[in-house]
Amino acid sequence: MYDLSTRKHALVLVTQGRSLNSVSKETGISRAAIREWQTRFEPLPRMLGQAAPCPRCLPAPGVPDDTAAYAYLLGLYLGDGCISPQPRGGYQLRIACADAWPGLIDSCRAAIAAVRPEDRVYVLQRQGCVAVTSYGRHWPCLFPQHGPGKKHERHIVLETWQQQIVESFPWEFIRGLVHSDGCRITNWTEKVIGGVRKRYEYPRYFFTNTSVDIIRLFTNALDSVGVEWKSARHGSTAQNISVAKRASVALMDAHVGPKH
Repeated sequence: MYDLSTRKHALVLVTQGRSLNSVSKETGISRAAIREWQTRFEPLPRMLGQAAPCPRCLPAPGVPDDTAAYAYLLGLYLGDGCISPQPRGGYQLRIACADAWPGLIDSCRAAIAAVRPEDRVYVLQRQGCVAVTSYGRHWPCLFPQHGPGKKHERHIVLETWQQQIVESFPWEFIRGLVHSDGCRITNWTEKVIGGVRKRYEYPRYFFTNTSVDIIRLFTNALDSVGVEWKSARHGSTAQNISVAKRASVALMDAHVGPKH
């Protein structure tokens, strides 16, 4: 006898397009058992109906309990996240994270778990990256920016309750955006002083996105915490935001830091 979370996990893998054989090998559950669950034992929509209520769906809609974690997860979602409807009901939240940053993967998992502790979090390996994934009914309630097509092809505006969270936790929001579509790098230059050539290194932060609305959300948040920035085009469509002044980089280092 398998518990509810085990059955739900196996069925979620199947709804992602995985074969019964691959799910059986990963979970150790027989294909016959998984096939039986699909057809007549604890179908997935019924499982989802047992989930805890969403704070946005209550008679008086509220906000997630952990608003700081939500601000960080919102930044990750706007940068590298998506929400997909599933054939058997519910939605799948996916945040793409590079394999090179295991600390980012852990932080993403922790944020999802803090925002929706009722929904399990999975890490699905892809080529060169992982998809930190959670399945549930209420992800579009929590991220109303969800919609058809790519984010940069539609208007992205925060709802009032989201904007209030971002204003309360701007650094968490900035950190989520930088950890998704940004980076901290070290530039260098050489100067000849007193006949001696010396190498100087200086760090800077970059954030690159093709959505003008997401760029605006990022720069508005930077303005709110006193970080100076400059904008430049990056390629034919993307816009690049640079933070290079020493005092502003120091602020970013204190509150954001490099991915790890």
